[in-house]
Formats: sequence, C-alpha cells, structure tokens
Amino acid sequence: MPILNLGHKWDHWMLSGASSDENGQTHRCFHFEKEFLECAGEIGKTRAIRECKPEYLDFLECIHMYKQKERLRIIRERRDKLIKEGKYTPPEYARETLPQ
Repeated sequence: MPILNLGHKWDHWMLSGASSDENGQTHRCFHFEKEFLECAGEIGKTRAIRECKPEYLDFLECIHMYKQKERLRIIRERRDKLIKEGKYTPPEYARETLPQ
C-alpha cells in the first residue's frame, strides 16, 4: 500500500497486465502475472527463483504459449500423415486451406 496515493499510475509500465484496453479489460495473462508477483513480491529475488517457479512458468506459458504451439504442431503433423495414408479426408470447406 503506498504511503501517498495521488491517483496516478506512474509505475503501470512495469506490469504487462496493468494496462487495460479501451473497454477496461485487463491483459489475458494478468492473473498469472499477479499470482507470480504476489508470491515473489515479499521474499526477494533469490528465494523467488526457487519458491515461485510454478507461478513464473505459468506466466511464461500464458505469454508465449509454447505448449499450445507444440500441441498444434503435433496435431497438424498427425493430420497430414493420415491424409497421405488415405485414412482421413478433410471436409470440403477446409481443402483449399491445407498445404499441398
């Protein structure tokens, strides 16, 4: 809690989730960032690296979506393999968007 609150948000640039859009909605990873900062805020950097690692990894996954991209790559590879083997025929509306 700040000692003097003037209603200004001079430090809002420090948090990616602190910014909101024109409708007042917060960033999609705001809750993950908030969980990490609540965990790491009072214990210091050295302990936070060890003790807040799950929260930090969740925050990074929300930002970069590594796991989601990897799952999508695997699904596409499996789909392409099934198409080559002749075991799967994509629907008509999707045929023009598939790579040849």
